[in-house]
Amino acid sequence: MYAVIETGGKQYRVQEGDVITVEKLDVSAGDKITFDKVLLVSDGETIKVGAPYVESCNVAGTVVEHGKGQKVIIFKYKSKKDYRKKQGHRQPYTMIKIEKVSARKARKSAKSADAETEAVEAAE
Repeated sequence: MYAVIETGGKQYRVQEGDVITVEKLDVSAGDKITFDKVLLVSDGETIKVGAPYVESCNVAGTVVEHGKGQKVIIFKYKSKKDYRKKQGHRQPYTMIKIEKVSARKARKSAKSADAETEAVEAAE
C-alpha cells in the first residue's frame, strides 16, 4: 500500500517503512506526525484519487531528525568589471519515518443517506 502526500508545497510517494526528507517542520525529534493532505492512495488493486484530497485517509510517521542539506554554492561574476560574489546555502530539512498508511472506507453519514433517499423518492 502506498500514498502520495503533500507537505511543504511538494508531493511525496510514501509507503510504510520509508524514510523521507521534507521541508523543515516545527516539531521535535521523536514526535509523532500525521499528514492528512493525501492526494492518492493505492492498495495494489484499487487506486483512490482525491479531489483535491482523499477523504478519511491519513499517513502517520515519526520525526527522526532535523538537519541541513549539502551546501550549494552561488557564484556571481561579471567579466571585466572586477565583480565576484560567492555565497553558500544549506537548506534545513526534517527526516520522517513513515509508520502507517491508513485508508478507511468512507461511511455515509445519516444526513447524506436521508438526503439521498429523499432525492430518489422525489425523482419517482
